[in-house]
Amino acid sequence: MSITYLEAIREAQTRALRENPDVFIYGQDIAGFGGAFKATKHLARDFPGRVLDSPISEDAMMGFAIGAAIEGMRPIVEMQFADFSSIGFNQIINQAATHFWRSLTGVIAMFLWFYSLGNLPLATAMTLNYMSSVWMALFLLGGAAMLGSAKVDGRLIGTVLLGFAGVALILRPTIEQDQLWHGLIGLLSGIISATAYLQVTALARAGEPEVRIVFYFSVGGAIFGLVTTLFTGMHQHTLRGAALLLACGVLATVAQLLMTRAYSTGRTLVIASLQYLGIAFSFGYGVLLFADRASWMALCGMILIVGAGLAATLLRARSSAPDTANAPLEP
Repeated sequence: MSITYLEAIREAQTRALRENPDVFIYGQDIAGFGGAFKATKHLARDFPGRVLDSPISEDAMMGFAIGAAIEGMRPIVEMQFADFSSIGFNQIINQAATHFWRSLTGVIAMFLWFYSLGNLPLATAMTLNYMSSVWMALFLLGGAAMLGSAKVDGRLIGTVLLGFAGVALILRPTIEQDQLWHGLIGLLSGIISATAYLQVTALARAGEPEVRIVFYFSVGGAIFGLVTTLFTGMHQHTLRGAALLLACGVLATVAQLLMTRAYSTGRTLVIASLQYLGIAFSFGYGVLLFADRASWMALCGMILIVGAGLAATLLRARSSAPDTANAPLEP
């Protein structure tokens, strides 16, 4: 027995609706009219409330479907003609795909950083990862140059570089010959971290809430961790170790939420400069809690870091021409 291509589509949709209550179909004139090509004929009658007419907006249709999928539903979107499907690409590329790439790049960068922390001096690994802000500046500057625009303030890039100079003074990193490979891995973690931060900004500009961005990053990290345990095996923890892991998880989640909020409402390079204050805080904790020695180079580095953050904020406040690519959202 042979059936037409159209009948096969209708039969497949019928089976999906019957077998999964989370499935619904969304498109123009698909309910009462049955669709332009009758691919949903009688489905609204057989599955009331699950075959829905949409407005004449492919962008809105795709955005609605992506949001429903994120919340656990299984939408089927019917585009009347293939010519119109490209209008919905904005939602696919800038919403759905960016969540995936932000989670993937963030988890990979974190894994590479942990690897470098385990094989390099702490100061070296920290410095290499904090190169992410410099890479961000270079990415933004390169993008502006390619577009033939002057949207990125060169003075802000200078504050990022100044902040990194302060980091280098505090940490005074050194790489031995036999640590070159691990150093390259740490440097790669900074490059990938920069792409993750830029994707966080893009998601926030698209209207994604901070909690959802961090949630999917956490899910990606949990999946990656589960996969790695298949190769490394499970390890028994003491009560103290479990408490430290719990503290790390809670503090890291709070920090992720704050970082995501900052990148979503502020200017990317300003946040990158202010992020260097984490090094200054770490230095202070080391002196107060672990009796680390405070050298003049480290103090100069702290001054450079704080100065870079303040300068970046001042430049942002005095900017007369708003940065259209990184304009903060209105509260």
